[in-house]
Amino acid sequence: MTANSAKALVLPLGLLVAFEVWARATHLQSDSLAPPSQIVMALAGAFADLSILAATRDTLFAAFTGLAIGTVIGLALGIAFGISETLDRLMEVTVEAIRPIPSIALLPIALIALGFGYRMEIVIVAFACVWPVLILSRAAVRSIEPRLMEVARALRLPPAQRVWKIIVPAALPRIFVAFRLSAGIALIVAVTVEIAINPLGLGAGIMLAQQALRPDLMLAYLVWIGAIGYALNVFLVVAQNRLFGRAALSGDGR
Repeated sequence: MTANSAKALVLPLGLLVAFEVWARATHLQSDSLAPPSQIVMALAGAFADLSILAATRDTLFAAFTGLAIGTVIGLALGIAFGISETLDRLMEVTVEAIRPIPSIALLPIALIALGFGYRMEIVIVAFACVWPVLILSRAAVRSIEPRLMEVARALRLPPAQRVWKIIVPAALPRIFVAFRLSAGIALIVAVTVEIAINPLGLGAGIMLAQQALRPDLMLAYLVWIGAIGYALNVFLVVAQNRLFGRAALSGDGR
């Protein structure tokens, strides 16, 4: 751990200690709050009985499957729109009309069509993940150096090879940024669907703990979801920097 990382932990740890002291001093009784020590004990108990691991498996399966489907669809559409201005203009109104629809607003339709379970959650996650990939991949294709396209035409590459050998490698750093954004969205949407209606995963665990008047367990689930999201982002940032180096930083806008 670097010195900067250690300094960054001082404030949150200090706040946790202060809240623990205050909760003990006031003998906190609440249906929505719990001392950090009780949250840690509840989290340990959830790990001991494997309930939180089973819920994590369900949430990550739905999130990653939806992420994969949404990424493939968004990438295909983004490349197609980036290559063909005519197609982009024809689809502009349709895309801009559908894109602002909140993914959660599809819950009633998805529930009627697919019922409870993985399929409904995966479809909603995929819908949410399509748009960041589509928009950023389309922008990435349009920003490719024109000379690369001239080389492809000079070599008389077929359209499929032009996409695979020229467009995708040149746009890949920015496409990976879009994938990072979609990964975070996938986890958020999956948990939200589970809280709202789907009796699976970490979101359902939060609701069951809330209904059982267990704020310590409810907050333990929230802490665990935050840890998963943080770990996922760190993994993708490291992978991005290892794979693309400076190109990753420029594509990320940092």
